[in-house]
Amino acid sequence: MNIDHAVLAKLEKLSHLRISDAKKEETIEQLSGILSYVESLAELDTSALDANFSTLEGGTPLRADTPREPNGISKEIFLHAPKSQDDFFIVPAIIE
Repeated sequence: MNIDHAVLAKLEKLSHLRISDAKKEETIEQLSGILSYVESLAELDTSALDANFSTLEGGTPLRADTPREPNGISKEIFLHAPKSQDDFFIVPAIIE
């Protein structure tokens, strides 16, 4: 895929970003470089790789899932809230 001014204008519209005229050429060059790199990855032969391939022996290490003791931070936060009830903030209704 080739990045040109038309594609860049479409990307600007889709992303709701505005790129200054001074930066457009540089941005086109950078995006073209990124796409070129991604296209070069498609040339790699991955047919012999297992879908569960990992560089870590034994898989991804997991931490112990142990519950923590309550530390009272939430109560401290609710003390500073204008209105709260049952560990929830009370805010004005915005939907009728």
